Amino acid sequence: QVQLVESGGGSVQSGGSLRLSCAAAGYSISFRCMGWFRQAPGKEREVVAFIDRGSIINYVDTVKGRFTISQDNSKNLMYLQMNSLKPEDTATYYCAAGSVWLAGLVCANKDVYTLWGQGTQVTVSP
Repeated sequence: QVQLVESGGGSVQSGGSLRLSCAAAGYSISFRCMGWFRQAPGKEREVVAFIDRGSIINYVDTVKGRFTISQDNSKNLMYLQMNSLKPEDTATYYCAAGSVWLAGLVCANKDVYTLWGQGTQVTVSP
């Protein structure tokens, strides 16, 4: 079965850290957009970070310097290390996989992603 499964969410205090993982089953994460998105209650889903086909990485400005995206193609795993968490980071976090061979800022567009995980909740208290 083709699927993405996130794990690693939880509740932390402001300034804490969490590491999210995304495991791909029946699907290769290589040479495509791979991204982390988040959605807070009442808000639209937004991109947090992505890696494109050439392993170029981008982050939304609000997480730069605090979050790190990485992936292990040999294990079909993607990660999001989140440090210095803030209450405004509270959201459901989703990993997603896009069409093959996409690159650059197109990977910031959630509409190019064709496979999504079920989401994992991250709650940051003041």
